[in-house]
Amino acid sequence: MDPVRRRELTRIGAPAVFLLGVTIAVLLIKSGLDSGSKARTVAAPTTTSQTAPAAPTTTITLTGSATAGTTTAPANAQYYTIQSGDTLAVIAARYNTSVDELLTWNPGLDPTTLQPGQRIRVG
Repeated sequence: MDPVRRRELTRIGAPAVFLLGVTIAVLLIKSGLDSGSKARTVAAPTTTSQTAPAAPTTTITLTGSATAGTTTAPANAQYYTIQSGDTLAVIAARYNTSVDELLTWNPGLDPTTLQPGQRIRVG
């Protein structure tokens, strides 16, 4: 191959290969971050007997995280979707509760890694 032609291909090909590598890295990182989102399965309220109905409960199945499991919460539980700039202290004050209570209702929640769009129980 002609050295001039080879130099021209290298000059054009090297940045193209670099951009391809960066694009692949960004896509892998993005998919890793997206895999932390939680899928939820909600069951309809049920009663345990015909004579005395039990308190309705909602079953939520969390998947896609290191703390996946099943949590049973009252049907009247309140949830909040994290907005940019939110902290647990601000959310606790808004819902007249404490940060400790929020952490109790949301086991596995890391206050330092709150993400916009994340849904937490507030009541």
